[in-house]
Amino acid sequence: MSDQTAPRLIVGLGNPGPAYAATRHNIGAMVCDELADAASPMPASFSVHKRTNSEIAQTRIDGHQVILAKPRSFMNVSGGPVAALCKYFKVAPADLIVIHDELDIDFGTVRLKRGGGEGGHNGLRSISQALGTKDYIRVRAGIGRPPGRMGVADFVLKPFAKHEIADVPILMADSSDAVRKILDAGLEAAQNAVH
Repeated sequence: MSDQTAPRLIVGLGNPGPAYAATRHNIGAMVCDELADAASPMPASFSVHKRTNSEIAQTRIDGHQVILAKPRSFMNVSGGPVAALCKYFKVAPADLIVIHDELDIDFGTVRLKRGGGEGGHNGLRSISQALGTKDYIRVRAGIGRPPGRMGVADFVLKPFAKHEIADVPILMADSSDAVRKILDAGLEAAQNAVH
């Protein structure tokens, strides 16, 4: 059972650098930024945490003590920074929430789960390997499948399509709200509210 007084570690996945900032693969990091803006009593700002190769913000959201983190590694090797964050801040995998893009869910849809497969998501695979467990919560921000014959790698590393751009803030807000529901009521109640 997780310790309810311990801080929750919330990790938004993405790739580092401005070239990737607005791409589909970075929706997790974008949601993390949105959560930082929602922190109280004032918006939180990220700073580099060299020991974990991440950008972090220690703050409170809706009264809950949280550590928001964005690994500074590339997506496919997210596991190292995430495992280092868990170790440094003494956070059990059960208290870890990972926000990521999800191909197998329609664009704009948010789904929540604990554990299970990674669905070909190399960032999640890296995290599961580094932690030695899949027993962590995932906030899955749906980006849909690539159109036509476009490869998955090309699709996730491209910015959102013109017809999607107006809905990206809604996807970010819905994902952010889902994290806040998990913090407030736990995963099962959050799933019932979100799904």
